[in-house]
Amino acid sequence: MDLPHFAYHPDPIASGSVETSDAVCRCCGKTRGYIYTGPVYSEEDLEAALCPWCIADGSAHEKFGASFADAAVIPDGVPRSAIEEVAYRTPGFASWQNGEWPACHNDAAAFIEPVGHAELQARYPQLEGTLITYIVQQMGISGGAAHQLYRTLDRDKGPTAYVFHCRHCDNQPVYIDML
Repeated sequence: MDLPHFAYHPDPIASGSVETSDAVCRCCGKTRGYIYTGPVYSEEDLEAALCPWCIADGSAHEKFGASFADAAVIPDGVPRSAIEEVAYRTPGFASWQNGEWPACHNDAAAFIEPVGHAELQARYPQLEGTLITYIVQQMGISGGAAHQLYRTLDRDKGPTAYVFHCRHCDNQPVYIDML
């Protein structure tokens, strides 16, 4: 069974937000072969309890008031419809802190995956300069310490870089989150 299409999170299996599972979805009551494992903001405990289809069609939001990303971290200028799509009908992703959801061309960017140094070198070597600039300008770390931080990025243990892709150009927004 193919997963639903998520414009703002095109491959939630590769990013680690959706996994194969025999779990029954608490929203629709069906076993669909996949379960969402990312963050859920809801009054009920819905950890690893929702299928991607109930996220995509908004059922999980309607039934439980669930959101999957903090709408407040999406930059100003993004249309309300895109913010609602990201927050209520798109799988989120686990991060060390509250997370960010960058924008480009007045639209939320699409989340690609969390990465460490190894993944950056293998799949995103063009982002090294962007990340070093981020470390210096946003984190206030410079010189050799900035390069050391870049080399210690780790997908699973932190600090971690989070790669996005603009839905309108080739820009790849990225940020770093630490414990």
